[in-house]
Amino acid sequence: MTAIRPAPAVLEGRFIRLEPLTEAHLSELQAAIGHPIVFAAGYGGGPEGYRAASAGFADWARGYYRWDDGNPYAVRLLGGQHDGTIVGTSTLADFDERREHAHIGWTAYDPRVWGGRVNPEAKLLLLQLAFDSGFGRVKIQTDVVNDRSRAAIAGAGATFEGIVRRDSPRGDGTWRDSAVFSIIVDEWPDVRARLEARLAAYGDAPVVFRERGADGMPND
Repeated sequence: MTAIRPAPAVLEGRFIRLEPLTEAHLSELQAAIGHPIVFAAGYGGGPEGYRAASAGFADWARGYYRWDDGNPYAVRLLGGQHDGTIVGTSTLADFDERREHAHIGWTAYDPRVWGGRVNPEAKLLLLQLAFDSGFGRVKIQTDVVNDRSRAAIAGAGATFEGIVRRDSPRGDGTWRDSAVFSIIVDEWPDVRARLEARLAAYGDAPVVFRERGADGMPND
């Protein structure tokens, strides 16, 4: 099957809906991810990428997300008291149709939904889209210092491939090493079953926010 970059379209699951990201989403997106704790471990260039003001966040977002050559999404909750609330973003990009490679990244969520069902379902929807579009390998990577993100990627069933040294610059001028994972099409049935089983354990109850502590981290 020849890989084809998918056209931007809404992807809907049980707990979330992925909408093609536009500038109209940025105010809601800042409310979700515009917290120092989100940027602390390397997201968006690390702590130097954090912007407190709305205008600064919008300027940063215009330069950071893959608006032209990727498929960025806003992640919106479905059902419950928080129905319709944007809680994060993720992107499918780096399309190499000849080699059947793609990349899921640029992912961040409101800390109040960390560790729950939002990220697994977003990965399920984006992986399904990638493999249905003919891609045979999907890369997922993160800053090597981001232990939380590395654990989440491994927990989704991705295989750790190694560390790419001095991979990209952080906002403070230092260089990031990237921990690289992948899922290939041969593994997809098992990974999909694993993600579906994980989501099934939540039943049909909608997502409920965890409270944030003074440090921005969700309270357990």
